[in-house]
Amino acid sequence: MSTPAAQSRGPLPEKAADTTAEQPWPVRLLSMRIGEYVEKMSTLWVEGQVVQLTRRPGARTAYLTLRDADVDMSLSVSIQVTALDAMPAPVGEGARVVLQAKPVFWTQRGSLVLDARQIRPVGVGELLARLEYLKRHLAQEGLFDRDRKRPLPFLPRRVGLICGRASAAERDVVENARRRWPATRFEVRQVAVQGPNAVAEVTAALAELDAYPEVDVVVIARGGGGVEDLLPFSNETLVRAVAAARTPVVSAIGHDVDTPLLDLVADHRASTPTDAAKAVVPDAAAERAGVAGARERAHRALEGRLHSERRRLVELRSRPVLADKGAFVRTQREVVAALRARARRRVEAQLHRARDHTVHLRAQVRTLSPQSTLDRGYAIVQQHDGTVVTDPTAIEVGELLRVRVARGDFAARPVDRADDAGPQSR
Repeated sequence: MSTPAAQSRGPLPEKAADTTAEQPWPVRLLSMRIGEYVEKMSTLWVEGQVVQLTRRPGARTAYLTLRDADVDMSLSVSIQVTALDAMPAPVGEGARVVLQAKPVFWTQRGSLVLDARQIRPVGVGELLARLEYLKRHLAQEGLFDRDRKRPLPFLPRRVGLICGRASAAERDVVENARRRWPATRFEVRQVAVQGPNAVAEVTAALAELDAYPEVDVVVIARGGGGVEDLLPFSNETLVRAVAAARTPVVSAIGHDVDTPLLDLVADHRASTPTDAAKAVVPDAAAERAGVAGARERAHRALEGRLHSERRRLVELRSRPVLADKGAFVRTQREVVAALRARARRRVEAQLHRARDHTVHLRAQVRTLSPQSTLDRGYAIVQQHDGTVVTDPTAIEVGELLRVRVARGDFAARPVDRADDAGPQSR
């Protein structure tokens, strides 16, 4: 029966794309249309993990919640009790199963459920085959490459630890780490390490510790278990979260036979939680012994060097040149004396040559001097003003002239200007 408001708006649109704010669909119509669409879906097989099972005594129908193993998404499932009883083993929470179901939409509650017809457990062999396929796929992406693994810090400021609640793995890591380095500080996150919530809780704890400023390394620890128990540590979501973490991650799953994918993607793989404690912190006693050993080796090396240098000094002092301290001085004194004698001889030779040259020049000067000319009988005639007479026509008759000879001078007057007549002295 239509309401007055619906009648005022006119007929409802036939298609969802034709709805508007003025002509919307009522909830009942949308629910009916969704139910019609879901009803057209065929029966299908779906895989998931049982996280909750409700089975009331005497009831013919049981209800369970089926969750995706990789993401936090689940669906409600209704199944006949007879189908559950037909399974070879009872279904428990955390079990991986495959269902044949028909999707059903309950219009009254607006919820989607699966009406299961058959249920089968996922065998261990099939799980291992799927893990092997996932392992090859992730390896092709390079998530397991050695060159992408980061080195562990020598001494972390704080160790992040992801472990079970009140677990032996936590005690092993904490006690052994503090036994090795008493000042080790931990940031512990206790989560589910088994069951349907393990992947989500471990991933969330890893993201929280990876964002912690002082956490320099994260240890994911668990005390071993069977193949089904270790499945969360091979989950693709967890593996990719470890690969994307900025902080180095240590895998410490206590097992010897099975290798979860966490071991392959982690930056360091520890065989046990105790081995993880040895990997994340150094041994204080061993480091102290190493420092003491290094000091002892340095001391011995220094003593050896001093002994070697002292022996070399003794050998040098024992040589003849150093045994007689004056030998070197005497040798150098002889060298200096020889150099001085050589210099003296060279100076004397130069003086002799200079003296001979001076005597030679003196002889030349004497030979070319006016006095030498006078000694040979020549005379110099000068007028009263000192002018040397070189031309007879330059003097006057009776002019008083000065005549210089080798041993003195005298005066003379010319009596005539005859060319053949010489001046007569008075």
